[in-house]
Amino acid sequence: MSAKRLGLLKEAVPGATRVAVIWNANDRAMTLRYGQVEKAAQVLRLAVEPFGVRDPGDIDAALSSMTRARPDAVFVVSDALTNINRKRILDFVAAHHIPAMYEFGYYVQDGGLMSYGPNFDEMWERGAVYVDRIFKGSKPSELPVEQPTRYYLFVNLKAARALDLTIPQGLLLRADEVIQW
Repeated sequence: MSAKRLGLLKEAVPGATRVAVIWNANDRAMTLRYGQVEKAAQVLRLAVEPFGVRDPGDIDAALSSMTRARPDAVFVVSDALTNINRKRILDFVAAHHIPAMYEFGYYVQDGGLMSYGPNFDEMWERGAVYVDRIFKGSKPSELPVEQPTRYYLFVNLKAARALDLTIPQGLLLRADEVIQW
């Protein structure tokens, strides 16, 4: 998924050569996802500026560093730490006119440029099915592990206009939701 997200970001910002990546370096899974972004960046000929954060204070330091060495775009790997601090990240990229890719649509609904990822409402519904099956006697260890089967591309044209960025028509046609307000 990280490679797909980075490819979509590059498509939206074709002149980008440097992408800052923010992720929770305390979380092994997020660090693995960061590694996927790094590999995809090599294929796309993008330089990656890593910003592994470990606590909320690190986010301020990372954003401050981005002010000095401004990247062409930002990629946010989402977990509890980055989600809780998303307003700070969204406000920063908006104030500094930096296009950004997020993993979940709620970032775009909150003003971010674009996201590609699963729908949390659908995931919660599937979780409810599992809870129901457990209450009816199924053993959790016998239930299959499920992954999302559908991913959604969200694009916020208001954010794009604020960035003086024209989103390619082909990208807009593939978007599941285009926010224009």
